[in-house]
Amino acid sequence: MKRTREPNLRAAARRPERPKRPARSTSQSTPVTPLTQRLEAPARATPQQLFALAMDWWTKGERFDIGRMAQELGVSRATVFRWVGTRELLYGEVLSSLFAEALDTARKEARGEGAELITDITQRLLHFIVQDEPLRRFVQQDPEYAMRVLMSKSSTVEQRNAASVRAALEDGVRAGLIRPAMDLDALAYVIIRIGESFLYRDAITGDPPDVQSAITAIRILLTAEQRQGV
Repeated sequence: MKRTREPNLRAAARRPERPKRPARSTSQSTPVTPLTQRLEAPARATPQQLFALAMDWWTKGERFDIGRMAQELGVSRATVFRWVGTRELLYGEVLSSLFAEALDTARKEARGEGAELITDITQRLLHFIVQDEPLRRFVQQDPEYAMRVLMSKSSTVEQRNAASVRAALEDGVRAGLIRPAMDLDALAYVIIRIGESFLYRDAITGDPPDVQSAITAIRILLTAEQRQGV
């Protein structure tokens, strides 16, 4: 079976350029008004520009440095921290966005019916993740920090990924494709945990990632249907 080309999680976003200041007239007779002074002042950056900068750094493999980011954007460190909360949360925003994009692609390309369709979606997503170079580099550079960003109790990445998987499960139930034996919240959480355990084995146990074992376990969960009358 011919496989479609699998995209990875690398962001294609580019940082928006700051608006250029209008050139000031060299004529000494030109009056300088309060508006002129404001137009000539450096344009203030926005949270959207910070996010685009973070995506650009992620793709290049540069570690997030709030001080350098603030300097590049022309704002204070305090401003950047006010926008993002913490450096971990900024990583979380970037990763959540990229995972959501990869899941959307996987859902569009997946084939099959019922549990096999959901399994195919999961398999494609896991392959996207394990083949993503910036993510692998992030995990290898500082495994403990990466696991905190990806899997900790306060991780926005895990929470949002579980919500996305639950939405996919809901679609399957609504369409009559699956009748899972577990509550959807619990099932989504277990699927995420299984995926993490096998994808990040190199950081957790030192063993190489094992997508196939993760898929086998997830398929068992999805094909275990709820019994009638339960």
